Amino acid sequence: MTNRQLIKDELSGLYGESVLQDMGEIISLYDFYDGKGQKWPLPAGLDYIPTRKRTNIVKKLIKSEARFMFGRTPEIHIRPMHSQDSHIALEVQRAIDDTLEKCSFGDRLLKAARDCFIGKRVAIRLRLDNDNNADVCFLPSPEFVFEPMEDDPSQLKKIIFFYQINDEDTPRNQRIFKQKLEMIDGKCYITEGFYNGYGELVESKYDLKDTGLDFIPARVIINDGLTGDLIGESDVAELMDNQTIYNRLTSDDIDALRFNMFPQRVAVDSSSQSLKNMVAAPGALIDLQTDPAAMSGQASLKMLEPSFGYDERLEHTLTRIKSDMYEIISVPNVSVDQLKGVVNSGKGLRTLYWELISRCEEKWAVWEPALKWMVRSLIKLLIQAGKIPQINLDYKISIEHLYPLFEDEEEERLKDLQEVKENVRSRSAYIEKWDIAPDSQDELQKINEEQSDIIPPSQIKNDDIDNIPVANEQS
Repeated sequence: MTNRQLIKDELSGLYGESVLQDMGEIISLYDFYDGKGQKWPLPAGLDYIPTRKRTNIVKKLIKSEARFMFGRTPEIHIRPMHSQDSHIALEVQRAIDDTLEKCSFGDRLLKAARDCFIGKRVAIRLRLDNDNNADVCFLPSPEFVFEPMEDDPSQLKKIIFFYQINDEDTPRNQRIFKQKLEMIDGKCYITEGFYNGYGELVESKYDLKDTGLDFIPARVIINDGLTGDLIGESDVAELMDNQTIYNRLTSDDIDALRFNMFPQRVAVDSSSQSLKNMVAAPGALIDLQTDPAAMSGQASLKMLEPSFGYDERLEHTLTRIKSDMYEIISVPNVSVDQLKGVVNSGKGLRTLYWELISRCEEKWAVWEPALKWMVRSLIKLLIQAGKIPQINLDYKISIEHLYPLFEDEEEERLKDLQEVKENVRSRSAYIEKWDIAPDSQDELQKINEEQSDIIPPSQIKNDDIDNIPVANEQS
């Protein structure tokens, strides 16, 4: 059973046809990202082998974009709506943190971002293993198809995961794993098994088994796109034309250099016999004889030196193409020389990366709701697995976007603390902004009320704030 036939069996109508067409395009996008798909046909009948040099700028840009967005794993916080529930929220927070740490969430999230930027979409899959431990994994678009609810495209009606687990040529020996999760009468059912290349069921694990959940433990993240778009857009597709032109120009330049870097000898009115005896070697003596039939009566030998007149224009063209690729992805094309006089402050560096920050925030509009759904669903799975007790907690989830930029945090905190001392900022506003948690009594540092020096931000505790004159709490 090919993946194409599997999609036909599960998805019908125009949507199924569009998914089939899109699958072929996604495979070509991955090939282009890896570099294999960046080859181009060579003209026939040439007496030399043309150079095909591939400088994979696309791969570098996609990695840079994903690294900037998720290189620092975003921090997930569970905050209770009522102070009396703090201890319950802390227990849930620890369970979530342990789960994400065990499944190497940061590494998987970074790689999932690359898959999403290349293949237009990615799926979050939650499950309980044999030991009832919750697991979070991400699957690239070539390994799943899905069908949304008719009245709400953001909700899944069913999702099918599949991938070939061996590389056999004979269809009878091929093995394809297939797992389908679907909603039936408000319950989630799972069907799972192994198939051969003819689509015949070889081994069945589950057949419409009730998972005990009232939701499908999976969610699809769509990259960019428009309203109602179930396919998404690929960042690689936007770069392909520029990458192809860049590779061809650099390859042609190498061929031009190879054919023109050596001078050519030009013999005028020389006899054929003397040309046959001519040797090209250091210190070689040339017995140049005049051809008796020559009209001039005197043979001569010259060296024809080629001259390059396009190098500056070529360099300008390559630089412009490369700059266009960086601008498309909003990744700043920085070097040591370009950063001189810019990174003397966090604000200057932030200005340089402002376009990329805006692009990442735009993508966060899709990723943040998906990760919040992931946390809420993990809590349900952990309760089902008995890892945490049944809770009655009114909470909210906050996700902090962490970008690898130097920040002027120390300076900002000193400024805010000075505002508190001057009664233009309240203690509660300061504590809320910097998320200062209460410390145990033995760790508290008592500050003299008469102390006029500003406390270093790294040493600020809640009691430090209490010892500062209070502004209006409503400010």
